[in-house]
Amino acid sequence: MKPDISVVIPHLNQPVALARLLQSLDAQDAGNVRFEIIVSDNGSRAPLPAEITARPGLRTVSTQTPGPGPARNEGVAVARGAILAFTDCDCIADPGWVAAIARHFAKPAAAPVIGGEIFIARRGLRWDALEAYESIFGYRQHLYIKRDHFAATCNLAMRRATFESVGGFGGLELAEDRDWGQRAHALGMAHQFVPEMRIATPARRSFAELGRKWDRQVAHEYEFVRSPAGHLRWILRALAIAASPMMDIPLIVRSSRVEGLRARLLAFGTLVRIRLHRTRRMLYIAFGGDRRALAESWRSGEAAK
Repeated sequence: MKPDISVVIPHLNQPVALARLLQSLDAQDAGNVRFEIIVSDNGSRAPLPAEITARPGLRTVSTQTPGPGPARNEGVAVARGAILAFTDCDCIADPGWVAAIARHFAKPAAAPVIGGEIFIARRGLRWDALEAYESIFGYRQHLYIKRDHFAATCNLAMRRATFESVGGFGGLELAEDRDWGQRAHALGMAHQFVPEMRIATPARRSFAELGRKWDRQVAHEYEFVRSPAGHLRWILRALAIAASPMMDIPLIVRSSRVEGLRARLLAFGTLVRIRLHRTRRMLYIAFGGDRRALAESWRSGEAAK
């Protein structure tokens, strides 16, 4: 019997995190909803452990084309469900995640693309600086959908027919979630935020890791600079970003995603650091730096100096 939903998970060198995600999928309160799990390995150094590959209801595929986008496409190619759901291997699904997706698409006038709530899974009792910062600024899915017309792929779902109409995810040369969502929007396929569709994700483990995330984003954004005037605007924007943290103090003060003065001060301190990092990277590219090296730094763990 075909599943109702296919959950597609890209994987690269994180078997322990993947095992946690699979445990959360095993614990789904999905009712009568049938779902399959497809893990798409993207060239990990070691094969997936047998305790993962032998799990009932799970299939594995692999691709050597670098990037989570091509890995997701490979998973979709073997998926059997009429609905496609995407998350990342370091996430944890809320027990009602699958059911929330199914409920949405059971509605007669359901939006063709949905994104759910993304929140930070804390590592301990006290906030650390990266957890506080990313809780406020890291995953504002409702804003991505409303303002930018895309949903982050760690908590995204659509009908298979919608995916086939839009086409697959892109590779490392672009931000594949933003690109896919905006292609869907251009075709008139509305996105909707579904807060009951909840995924937890860990904060980055180090500032260097957070910096690599922004290195990739900055490199992709520069792709759209097409003229000398655009180049000048890029430089001015870089300088404005360095001065921008003060404008976000009200957001930090009002946020319900962190508690206490300490966490808010940690969030602000990290915000200042990452905005200065972005400015430095933007100026690096503007004055001839290697944009491709920045785009690919997430995979090697090394960023251009």
